[in-house]
Amino acid sequence: MAGHRIFSMAFAKVYPAYVAKAEKKGRTQAEVDEIIRWQTGYSQAQLDAQIAAGVDFETFFAEAPAMNPARELITGVVCGVRVEAVEDPLMREIRYLDKLVEELAKGKAMGKILRS
Repeated sequence: MAGHRIFSMAFAKVYPAYVAKAEKKGRTQAEVDEIIRWQTGYSQAQLDAQIAAGVDFETFFAEAPAMNPARELITGVVCGVRVEAVEDPLMREIRYLDKLVEELAKGKAMGKILRS
């Protein structure tokens, strides 16, 4: 069974949308990067390299150095889908990231977004 088309989409194509969503609400690219680093374990240099390399979402998450176990505490609805109910592991990671960026754009404090 073929994966969802977003799996093969370049992360670098969606990343600017995450940043734009945050900046539109007065947040920063640095905060978006912090969220991504928190979820995946990438350093800033590694994150920048993944974006520059144009890797797809599947590769981006497969090569993540250390997925944060606290990401499983992320709950709620994003794009009409309850994130904790998503069965496909890769799609769940993508939805986690969507939810974190959405929380950032809604003005939530970083401590709460990062489940600390």
